[in-house]
Amino acid sequence: MTTAKGTARRAALLDAAEATLIAGGHSALSLRAVADTAGVRLGHLQYYFPTRDALVSELLARILQRSLDEVAAAVPSSPDAPLGDLVAVLLAQQTDAELVRVFVELWALAARDESVATAVRAFYVQYADLVAARIGAHAPDVPAEEVRARAETFIALIEGSSLMRSGVGGSPSGATDGVILRTALGILTGR
Repeated sequence: MTTAKGTARRAALLDAAEATLIAGGHSALSLRAVADTAGVRLGHLQYYFPTRDALVSELLARILQRSLDEVAAAVPSSPDAPLGDLVAVLLAQQTDAELVRVFVELWALAARDESVATAVRAFYVQYADLVAARIGAHAPDVPAEEVRARAETFIALIEGSSLMRSGVGGSPSGATDGVILRTALGILTGR
């Protein structure tokens, strides 16, 4: 049975793990580094997360669920809601350089660790499901395969643009944002 105090300690340790991941990348994400960041003894951290894999697994689940919740909140529930609002919300998230760094590190981990890759793929399936549902509501006569292809292409555009827009690989620009918005809307609407 987990107590409120135990839940709060786990959350604080996961906060420290996320900070360590952002500051030093996936290679710096050791149990000792996380314990140091959290200001606790290694044994204390290992009580909650006995191995690095256990820590990474729970950290990954937390980060991906938080991001999926944000995407779900950004997807308008009404088929009459402007699709541009969805694009604008997702693009606004990309100005958070720390969030983008977390995803860059998750992608790097996924390239080396099949359990991380499995979790990341499951996240993107859910993300695509949300976008596909929105596209399908907007264009109910479009075949499901086309809807899915549009959703996945839209996600590829949005995720790829995060590297340029976040300051990680470039800087945001009004002109580029305009092209991204027009392209994203074209993908979503099929125009």
